[in-house]
Amino acid sequence: MPSLVSRLWTLLGREEIRSISRRYFISNGFDGTLTSIGIVVGAVLSGVPDGATVIQIGLGAAVGLGTSAVWSVWEIERAETKADILRMERAMLVDLDDTQIQRQHRGARLLHAVMSGLGPIIGIVVPLAPFVVEGTVFTMAEAAVAAVALGICVLASFGAYMGSISGQRWYVAAIRMGLAGLVVALVNLVLPG
Repeated sequence: MPSLVSRLWTLLGREEIRSISRRYFISNGFDGTLTSIGIVVGAVLSGVPDGATVIQIGLGAAVGLGTSAVWSVWEIERAETKADILRMERAMLVDLDDTQIQRQHRGARLLHAVMSGLGPIIGIVVPLAPFVVEGTVFTMAEAAVAAVALGICVLASFGAYMGSISGQRWYVAAIRMGLAGLVVALVNLVLPG
């Protein structure tokens, strides 16, 4: 029996599975990055005194969004793959329990859930990085500006990647995605309180 890693690697070789995992990763990474930008700007404007506190708030959000992403995708994919297997069983008049088809569906579900959870964790943690050196390299305001810039870069990377695989101009897609981070930062700046 092949190892879990080799089975997942085989699944990644299938475009239909890879594209679903990619969608979950990018979509949830987008949400995580925008959340991180909102946390950073809101925390600094609210007078949070140090970078460690911003990191703690951000990590709390990462746990929440990461758990939500994994759990929801696991349940969504469980229902969808079960329905798919039931349709095949009715069409084939055979039980597909403990078959290669069922194992592939289970492996794909695991891959989708993992990729879904990684997206927001990366999207939140990367922009928080400047707060690690707040007080030694950056002031709180400088760390916030660097965090927003990193968040915009993460979003632009998502856009560039999606643009490149879809045959669009990657730099236009990068600008469109990165612009969302700038919008979130600016909206947070003008909000009252």
